[in-house]
Amino acid sequence: MASSRRLRRMAASQPGFLTLKPSSDPTDLVGGRRKRVNKNKKKNWNKFSDITDVEEFLEDVRHQERTTGGLLSEKSDDGLFFVDLGQADKAEQKAEPDEGKKRKGKSTRPLRIDLILQGDSCIPPPKDVLAYQKPNAKKLRRIAQKAEQLAAKGVVPRAQKKLLNRRLAHRTVKKAVTEANNNPNRDYYDMWAQESKSPADPWYVLQTGKEQVKRPEKLNQKPSALPAVEVIAPGGSYNPDFLSHQALLQEAHEVEVKKKKQEDKLEKQLAVNREDKATAETALREEVEGLIEDEEDEETSPNKEDEEASGAAITVTEKKTERQRKKEKAEKRKEQQQLRVKRQTVQQQQLFQLRSIKAAIKQQEQQTKKRWSKRKEKQEAQKAQPRRLGKLKFQAPDLEVQLRDELAGSLRQLKPEGSILKDRFKSLQKRNLIEPRERAKFRRKLKVKYVEKRAFKEIT
Repeated sequence: MASSRRLRRMAASQPGFLTLKPSSDPTDLVGGRRKRVNKNKKKNWNKFSDITDVEEFLEDVRHQERTTGGLLSEKSDDGLFFVDLGQADKAEQKAEPDEGKKRKGKSTRPLRIDLILQGDSCIPPPKDVLAYQKPNAKKLRRIAQKAEQLAAKGVVPRAQKKLLNRRLAHRTVKKAVTEANNNPNRDYYDMWAQESKSPADPWYVLQTGKEQVKRPEKLNQKPSALPAVEVIAPGGSYNPDFLSHQALLQEAHEVEVKKKKQEDKLEKQLAVNREDKATAETALREEVEGLIEDEEDEETSPNKEDEEASGAAITVTEKKTERQRKKEKAEKRKEQQQLRVKRQTVQQQQLFQLRSIKAAIKQQEQQTKKRWSKRKEKQEAQKAQPRRLGKLKFQAPDLEVQLRDELAGSLRQLKPEGSILKDRFKSLQKRNLIEPRERAKFRRKLKVKYVEKRAFKEIT
């Protein structure tokens, strides 16, 4: 490369030589001489190195690969040259009639757009490496090698052993061949018909060849025994009779009384006792606490010291004699014999109390039945009550009651009250279909900034 550069410089220095490329950067010349650059620094390699000849060579190699599929120097003579035999063959081809041509002299060249879309490069497309990669290929290969080693030893893997030991499900019904939809003689399936009691629906078995899964009985039970729409009492009519209206008023009155009692009870629990309130005397006593010693404390202090001294004394227990031990053993034996005799007499007396025992057992069974019936009634009553499904408790809506003076005589004068949406929402909560909820509180994330407009300032 150094010799080629030297030849180019000598040719360029001769008079009358015109270069095809523009002259080098004038910044590289200082006083008619080329600027010296340190080539030992990496940042100056590409900036001050002339690699045009290398780029031309590489571009020529790429062009040969793109047009011929490889380097021309590596091609054989047969691939580069052919023998020209003259125009005799072309004349014979023109003389023979061509059945495929519709017009005389019309060429069958492809369209220009098809030529543009065709690939003009002889280089094959790059291989997609990701298409041949498999996830966990190394792990799968290791597992396959281990399975081959075990198979060579005659050992069956655990997963395959489970599959072999597993019993196949006994399928009595085989999948039948489905009939064509346009067959007029096929069975008619009524989708609105009453469901069959047997879990195996004939149409389902015919189409799928499987039996339906048995539905659990608990799914057929309703979460609440209450009806979807509760009818209001007769007193809630627009023109009720006197007795039914008074009964509804009495029910609303009891609800309000119950609420008032709960409020009074809460106030009573939260109220402060008068005796617990601080007075001037109690405040003074607290301030003087610990400054004055009581005389009683001084009198009791020596007695406490005597008790502590006596408690610290070591108690010495006397050793029992052999006669005393024998006497204690004889007393224990006598007590045990008396207990044994007492048990025997009680058992003998129970033989004569069989009637009373039977009566007691019968009475106990009756009490058990009563308790069971009460528990059953309580469970049935709880079915009509709302359960605790969430953190909030169900709160029954207020009764919509009108006083005697507010009643309307006809439907024309009747005013709409309440909300159907709220009534349905409360009904869903009461029937245990959704949990009781509260309206979400709106919390403003950003503070509101009040700004006076310029027009308003001018007026004020």
